[in-house]
Amino acid sequence: MQKPIIFSVDDDIQVLRTLAKDLRSKYGKAYKIISMASAKESLRDLADLKRSGAKVALLLSDQRMPEMEGVSFLRQAMKIFPDAKKVLLTAYSDTNAAIDAINDIKLDHYLLKPWDPPEQRLYPVLTDLLEDWQRAFIPDFRGIKIIGYQYSPHSHEIKDYLAGNLVPYRWLDIETNNEAHTFLEENLLSQSMLPVIIYEDGSFQSRPSIQGIASKTGRSAQLSYELYDVIIIGAGPAGLAAAVYGASEGLKTVLVERKAPGGQAGTSSRIENYLGFPAGLSGADLTQRAITQATRLGAEFISPCRVVDIRLKDEYKIVVLEDKKEIITRAIVITTGVDYRRLEAPGIDRFTGAGVYYGSAMTEAYACRGKNVVVLGGGNSGGQSAVYLSNFARSVYIVVRRNSLVETMSAYLIEQIDNIKNIYLITESEIESVKGTEHLQEVTIRNISTGSTKCLPAAALYIFIGAKPYTDWIQANVARNDKGYILTGRDLLIERDRTNEKNQRDPYLLETSCRGIFAAGDVRAGAMARVASAVGEGSMAISFVHKYLSEQ
Repeated sequence: MQKPIIFSVDDDIQVLRTLAKDLRSKYGKAYKIISMASAKESLRDLADLKRSGAKVALLLSDQRMPEMEGVSFLRQAMKIFPDAKKVLLTAYSDTNAAIDAINDIKLDHYLLKPWDPPEQRLYPVLTDLLEDWQRAFIPDFRGIKIIGYQYSPHSHEIKDYLAGNLVPYRWLDIETNNEAHTFLEENLLSQSMLPVIIYEDGSFQSRPSIQGIASKTGRSAQLSYELYDVIIIGAGPAGLAAAVYGASEGLKTVLVERKAPGGQAGTSSRIENYLGFPAGLSGADLTQRAITQATRLGAEFISPCRVVDIRLKDEYKIVVLEDKKEIITRAIVITTGVDYRRLEAPGIDRFTGAGVYYGSAMTEAYACRGKNVVVLGGGNSGGQSAVYLSNFARSVYIVVRRNSLVETMSAYLIEQIDNIKNIYLITESEIESVKGTEHLQEVTIRNISTGSTKCLPAAALYIFIGAKPYTDWIQANVARNDKGYILTGRDLLIERDRTNEKNQRDPYLLETSCRGIFAAGDVRAGAMARVASAVGEGSMAISFVHKYLSEQ
């Protein structure tokens, strides 16, 4: 297989030679390095490379070139290789042009010249971009394959699990793919045995469980210790941050997740207001970085695995897993987040996983190509999903009960939606029912002011209608409010004053009513539903864990 290409353009020959030397030194073993002094000749060469089947991973261009500016070159080059990462080389005086290019051509990064030393000012940026490109790159495929029906809830569950855990796979639709039929015939399998998952070693499973897939792919981690300093329950942004800080500070740390890491944020197609990423990043990218960081620092990760109980014994906590295994720990951080509320409307339960999805379900976006889709909910998650789906669907309809998005969605996202021609907003409305045969085909929308209804043909309905905390599993005496959110810190003091209860000491800011059990992120009463605040709370929870452990 040919190496992917790093392609650089700069009319200054001396700068170009230095850049090429630095690129070959760091990336020459894995990538082919091509450097050119002419922007126009580069465009012709890129077209030739495209015809030859080559893959360009990264485009670097100087901004000030006599034939054309770097932004213009990248705009034309991305028509040839739209998936390549784009980096602009610029002088300090041209930084405004570079910043404008982030919105104009979706520039991934800009670098100021000179970039000495490259180990600090060049390689970290390019390595991150190349790793992002590699995650999305689809070479001649060697890996997991899934054969199934597009609108099968079981198939959707498998795809969602693999995508959420960033396990590459190839989807083979039994209704359209000849390779899928051939495999079934060769292995004497019937279509009633679908879905079938085929592993890289050639083995396969019919109608596999998620636990079976996790075991086969090496995702079922083994515990290293009999006693942990802290167990973190839930691998959303708060849990991942807690795992990073816990492990980095020498605590024996284990992270337990019932589904896939990242939580609701992990399914986001684009997070654009997270500090330090001016071009935005996907929830999957953020999750992958955090998991890699936590495990590198020594945190252990168990998924998929559901915690069903917490028992208290003296100063120890016993976490009971769904398979009856028990983990003993000195402290716990609960970061289980929230689930989307279920929509109560005729037909919803029947088509869940077969056209009706809770959350982004980006794995099903390609099936919506050229069709109508409906997004229910006006929060940021719904808006980000609508923007992503607009790249595939013919029309995206956002249905909200309010008369606008202003009170529920960030301004930058509203502006994006306003500028996308195939996204339509339907206000003061709700979903009355959904219909179809084997899968979702039609959505009925009712105006809550007039009572009038209209029917829309739709291939998918994505539901984002508020959230409820995932706390029903907690059997320990952890105080919660009337909505199920966990009370911590000051809220507990208010509750104690009301009930005249007394404890040995006041709880720490993120501590629950059970000493040594903390809560962070969206599961906590009063938390701000933002990725950055969840990361902050998860990090802060570890400092309180330290304080608690020092008491013992």
